[in-house]
Amino acid sequence: MQENGLESQLKNQIFRWTKTKKKESSPYDPFFRKCQIHWDKRIHKSLNSMCNELGISLAKGRSTNEREEIANKWTELSTLEVDIHKYRPVYAPKDFLEVLLNLKGPVKDKIQGDHWEFSQLPLKSKNLAEMRNLYLELSRGEQILCVNNALSAPKNFANFEAERIALGERILEKNYAPLAQEYLKKGCPRCLRSRIWSLLLGTEIKQHDIDHFENLKQNVLQYDLMVDKLIIKDINLTASNDDQYFVFEDVLYQVMLCFSRDSEVLKSLSSQPAFMQVAVKGKQNCPENTITFPPSGVIPFHGFTMYAAPFCYLFESPVELYHVFRAFYVRYWHRLHRVCANSQGVVALCLQFEKLLQCFDPVLWTHFKRYRIPPLRVVIKWIMRAFSGHLPPEQVLTLWDLILAYDSLEIVPLLAVVIVVFRKDNLMKVTTLQNVEAVLADLSSIAVVPLLQMGLMKTE
Repeated sequence: MQENGLESQLKNQIFRWTKTKKKESSPYDPFFRKCQIHWDKRIHKSLNSMCNELGISLAKGRSTNEREEIANKWTELSTLEVDIHKYRPVYAPKDFLEVLLNLKGPVKDKIQGDHWEFSQLPLKSKNLAEMRNLYLELSRGEQILCVNNALSAPKNFANFEAERIALGERILEKNYAPLAQEYLKKGCPRCLRSRIWSLLLGTEIKQHDIDHFENLKQNVLQYDLMVDKLIIKDINLTASNDDQYFVFEDVLYQVMLCFSRDSEVLKSLSSQPAFMQVAVKGKQNCPENTITFPPSGVIPFHGFTMYAAPFCYLFESPVELYHVFRAFYVRYWHRLHRVCANSQGVVALCLQFEKLLQCFDPVLWTHFKRYRIPPLRVVIKWIMRAFSGHLPPEQVLTLWDLILAYDSLEIVPLLAVVIVVFRKDNLMKVTTLQNVEAVLADLSSIAVVPLLQMGLMKTE
């Protein structure tokens, strides 16, 4: 096994398998599952009413002409003429936050007054000391490779980068995923990021991966799903309007349309929604012509495309990009828009944000409380999109390095807290939600690693 390089492959498979199979049970799982099913039903109702309003069906076969047109324009799908102006996103982060804020906790609380926070939910979240312990390299202020080093000390940066590249190449040669995970804690050179991530996520492309992507493409050509219009609308509203991502519009169409058809996603996620079974319009009504809608089980919300957009900077091949994005979604992103009791789920991350903000800056927290401004109304979109589309791409990729390095999404609410505290002086001068949003609107100057280090090293 060693001679044929099978030993490291086997170890990598076990390493990745344990990451995806990590089960975390909570006595409150049934409560949250019930809430998620209720939310799924609302989404499905909204989809059906939009279909009735527009006089369309959820799924139908494409005509030969349509199939040919999409096949011919596959690499330039943005030139397809699709009328999407009547379609609207099924929900946005702010709608999802309303659902979360209205969760009546499974434990009856005695707190009076209205809830605009998550303290009534009995979920565990790490305190500041535990966060410092988890993100040890950051809280000790160790040297971490990031684009900001290059600006502050160009000579030292060049030497440090050369060392990191040499070490990274050795790790890639060993082909051992746990080493790659440790390596990411000290920062990843741009030139190695795609290979390190692929090793860590197990997405080295084989022939069956190429075939799988081709099958998904054929499915896009064969069926016209209502979610296609939602995806096209979402790309139009987000990536196409973004200076950093508009050039990747065509590849995002390919990746997102294929993703909606991928039943492997649904199989991988046992907690996925109460999905719908839909008869394909224009075909005989029988089990063979009934499909799961959508096959991936994922209904896109406003901003969903931004889970995939930053990968465009790492991979030229749509097949590679697709499989790394899918692996990331199955391991992390699905938790950011589902109601669950998991410590990595969006509910726990919102609670984490609130507790850390109270701990980091009680004065600022009291200010928000006095003027009844829930800071989560501003930061929910950062948390739900893991900052994609809010921070510059290089900073997003640096943040995602850290998610992979520590195998935890808790870095996301931590960064949100540190940004809010960093803007404290201006926030203390404003007394409305609108003005708070204005203060926190532009994150283009945020440097992820220095800011996180400053926050974690700060003494009380």
